[in-house]
Amino acid sequence: MTTALTPITAVVHANPYPYYDELLATKPLYYDAALGLWVASSAKAIDTILNNRHCRVRPISEPVPQALLGSPAGDIFRQLVRMNDGADHCPFKQAISAALASIDLAEASQQSSHWASVLATRYLIEDAPEQLANFAFRLPMYVLGSLLGIPAAMLDQTARWIGDFVACLAPASSAEQIARGNHAAAHLRDAFDGLLSAQQSQASTGLLATLAREAHQIGRADTGSIIANGIGFLSQAYEATTGLIGNTLLALASHAEAREAVIAQPSYLDNAIQETLRYDPPIQNTRRFLAQDAIVAGQEMQAGATILLVLAAANHDPQANPAPADFDLWRKHRRSFSFGVGAHACPGQALAPMIAKAGVAQLIAADIWPQLGAHIAYCPSANARIPLL
Repeated sequence: MTTALTPITAVVHANPYPYYDELLATKPLYYDAALGLWVASSAKAIDTILNNRHCRVRPISEPVPQALLGSPAGDIFRQLVRMNDGADHCPFKQAISAALASIDLAEASQQSSHWASVLATRYLIEDAPEQLANFAFRLPMYVLGSLLGIPAAMLDQTARWIGDFVACLAPASSAEQIARGNHAAAHLRDAFDGLLSAQQSQASTGLLATLAREAHQIGRADTGSIIANGIGFLSQAYEATTGLIGNTLLALASHAEAREAVIAQPSYLDNAIQETLRYDPPIQNTRRFLAQDAIVAGQEMQAGATILLVLAAANHDPQANPAPADFDLWRKHRRSFSFGVGAHACPGQALAPMIAKAGVAQLIAADIWPQLGAHIAYCPSANARIPLL
């Protein structure tokens, strides 16, 4: 096994998949004493853990990260449905799922193509990595922001705030990042409060107003929770969709047959996006925390234990996907853990690929391909795999 890698540092390695393959073969579920947590990599173990009621998304003793307690960012974080379990999760997740299901996918596709074109004109005029990164990070924010009803003039500033907010949530965030994130969170909260008030007074069909109506129907009319989860639509897509754009472009650049097929038949880009979610997913891992002593996936674990779920490894488990090292546009019965499984499966899994497709299509049309001979760097992260092309 490559000793330089750990299940956390592998996320941003040039090619972590041989390391993941060895984890699968030798340690599909084990306790890593150096990291102080359990590590699950096999499809069977991860599926079991994600469906285990004792495995929570946050430690019982720390529902909000210590560094964010009493802050604007912490206030948003504690109300996010994806960061809660039980009574604080299930009813409100119904409202979120219903709101997302109400989106007209044809309109969302049109918005995705429109903003991909606009942002390409703005950012793809120079051969500079930072411009390509700006394009990839901005696109999901502009599309989802428009669906939420954010005015076009505010989309860029909102994207900047979301970037700062997401950065401050990382466990390794610096004091400066936390300060910027709290500044951004306060502005986001105020902006969404004003947006919600305006939409409700106008009987708007915007996504934020729709979320509010669905929340009221289940008896969860708390404005703070509605606003926090409206912001959550953006923050959850920020890294995941951006990484999906970059990783799809990289996958196509390095697989000539698939690339030529997509160029010849653009509709095959849907297949490429779905295969990238399995082959090189933007979110490589996630965590669960034991609420009480339990036997989980055949192992005795104690209350408070942390489990790192290496989703990218499970996607390469041959028990889930035969010939996992192949990038196969026409893979049958593809199985991916990239959007989660069970109660916390992401309800927006139709939207992210749609936005990513518009972004990759725009990059292909502009004939922008990464230089595979050069070293591809990735954004520093313990969870997300986002190439800086």
